[in-house]
Amino acid sequence: MTNSGFKNVLFACFVQAGSTFFCVSANAQNTSEVGIGIGATNYRGEISPDFQLQNSRPAFTAFYRKDVSVPITLRGGFTAGFLRGADDNVKGVNGGVPPLQSYRQANTKGSVLEASAVVEYNFMDYHYRTDKVHFTPYLFAGLAAFYANTTTVSNNPLLQPTFNQKGSMLGLAIPAGAGIKYALSEHLNLGLEVGVRKTFTDQLDHLSTQDPLLVNVHDQDWYYYSGVSLSYTFYKIRCPDQYKKNKGLLK
Repeated sequence: MTNSGFKNVLFACFVQAGSTFFCVSANAQNTSEVGIGIGATNYRGEISPDFQLQNSRPAFTAFYRKDVSVPITLRGGFTAGFLRGADDNVKGVNGGVPPLQSYRQANTKGSVLEASAVVEYNFMDYHYRTDKVHFTPYLFAGLAAFYANTTTVSNNPLLQPTFNQKGSMLGLAIPAGAGIKYALSEHLNLGLEVGVRKTFTDQLDHLSTQDPLLVNVHDQDWYYYSGVSLSYTFYKIRCPDQYKKNKGLLK
């Protein structure tokens, strides 16, 4: 095959793929969901440099999903949860508390409220009821605004004047993660999701302005949400164009 012939075939493939995508998008099921979920939020930052299961705290979420095509879903949600971290929970190479954390003796706790908008990519169409497979794994990413109110204290008397801090803040985060949706019935769905929130601040624990010998001022804070959800699907039947233009046909 000549080089020009190869280019023509490649171009035809792109055209075919594009037309398939747009046709699927145009004929996708017009469905939406409302749901609630329970799970856990978890803080990662100066006081908890790695994900620690014992720092998990209860959380609640409510959301609305809108399918814009077979693979793509838009989701808006609200999440409320608690945050906690403690130097005493950090384990060193020998299994004990590392010297730095043992000296600081700091802990933080508080709450976080989040409003998010994300795009979900579904690998299968779990609303397609004639198919025997009624579930799909999915990936998601988007943008979130959060409000955090936290208090940090140190049990070391030498650090208490400066380490004891509390306050609230507004910030932006990038939520991303993965999950599974399973259609229990025509309308009810079960979900399982794990996700991270990359923030653009080091102030969730109020330690970014402390002595650089005692804290890492170059590492920003994160928080996580993981949970299960139950949602209800609404189906909207589209009226053909010929009936929209001449409603007398419906009589």
